[in-house]
Amino acid sequence: MSETRESSIEIGKEEFRKIGYKLIDDISDFIDSIDKRPVTPNEGPSQLQNILGNSSLPENGIASNELISKTTNLLFNHSLLNGHPKFLGYITSSAAPIGALADLLAASVNPNVGAHILSPIASEIEKQTIKWLAEFIGVSPNYGGILVSGGNMANFTAFLAARTAKAPKSIKENGISNNSDKLTIYCSKTTHTWIEKAAILFGLGTKSIRWIQTDTTNRIDTTILETTIKQDLKNGYKPIMVIGTAGDVSTGVVDDLSHISTICKTYDLWFHIDGAYGVPAAVIPKLNYLFEGIKEADSIALDPHKWLYSPLEAGCTLVKNPQHLIDTYSSHPEYYNFSHNEEEIAQNFYEYGFQNSRGFRALKVWLTLQQIGRSGYEKLISEDIQLSKILYHLAEKHPELEAVSQNLSITTLRYIPLDINNNDYLNKLNENVLNKLQTGGEVFLSNAIVFEKYCLRACIVNFRTSKKDIEEIIEIIIREGRKVHLKLSQTIE
Repeated sequence: MSETRESSIEIGKEEFRKIGYKLIDDISDFIDSIDKRPVTPNEGPSQLQNILGNSSLPENGIASNELISKTTNLLFNHSLLNGHPKFLGYITSSAAPIGALADLLAASVNPNVGAHILSPIASEIEKQTIKWLAEFIGVSPNYGGILVSGGNMANFTAFLAARTAKAPKSIKENGISNNSDKLTIYCSKTTHTWIEKAAILFGLGTKSIRWIQTDTTNRIDTTILETTIKQDLKNGYKPIMVIGTAGDVSTGVVDDLSHISTICKTYDLWFHIDGAYGVPAAVIPKLNYLFEGIKEADSIALDPHKWLYSPLEAGCTLVKNPQHLIDTYSSHPEYYNFSHNEEEIAQNFYEYGFQNSRGFRALKVWLTLQQIGRSGYEKLISEDIQLSKILYHLAEKHPELEAVSQNLSITTLRYIPLDINNNDYLNKLNENVLNKLQTGGEVFLSNAIVFEKYCLRACIVNFRTSKKDIEEIIEIIIREGRKVHLKLSQTIE
């Protein structure tokens, strides 16, 4: 081997510059024309495999410029575009362009943000990002936390911290086998499915979950909640945690967080808020009343890749007392030499969550928070909410639509043909309408079951969506609804 090593994986400076400039030009054109593209090409797995080709792994390398050019074409022309102004499905935001640049920059340096010694400036940026996110939603900047992949992981991270804090102290040594049948957690029946995953994966089992009914506003019924806790205590169970939702995924409803907080204090329970979607709306002063009680939360989950317009992946767990994260996740094997200088103790993020090796997720969030600022976010989030209200009111006025619910930036509605009131038929009809809309390429909505009604659901976390898009979406729903109704009614007859 020669003294200087040549590697086929390296790309020389001039070639990298040329490929990179071309890629940036292509991305710029893509973003600029995204509204003119189909929301989805509606291609099945076999079609896409044919496009990729069924060749084996290459024996020899392929030129970098050829690979990047080909892959650019694949992604631009064969993806569902959640950055499209008419993408209102699920809760994936249109991603801020600065986030794409941030991911390129982060990958170029490639810090491992598990230990401070491995990622000195990246660790400090993540600490600052956590502080800013806490300030953003109106809780103390002394909350600690960690950036994770998304809502499931943000909630899981808090769930285990709660279990460590409130379960018997012997749980680390003896496990939960002797205690799991008594530990109980409480949440609304509308809580996201992450809670079932957590109960199963972390040993409590689904029988540990007390699904609390909702009231007429679809919020957790706090009277039933407290009654259930009292009954469990009387029967020898050990309640450990109550979950409040700040923006449920189907309708955007925010639970009565203040009342839940009071109940948690009364019975010494961990108060967790699943705000993965909705909690960024706390930045709007006139909505403060919705989030009363948030400052009392022991932990909060939020997803910057939802309503803070960050590219995937970016979730966040905030904990009032960060020591609970260290108590849950910290370990010190002999092969970790993550030392610090004699004057300062460095924060190592591997002690705050599941991962040891961690990418630099914080950079895209940190940059976007600075680019937009608090006032910029207030404006964008307020506009998303206003567009959702416009969609609701347009549906309310149209004789062939039923406006069902509107909370935060989520509106649910149904297509209803004139003189049809059979709910079973309407549920089937709207399910078929949704399938048509999701594959048609013009607009992408999702679904929700609200008061036993199968609804079309529009969640606006998209800074590219305009009033014009909303008006056109109404027209598309009516047009496709009529077609589907005609076909379905003939089938039934």
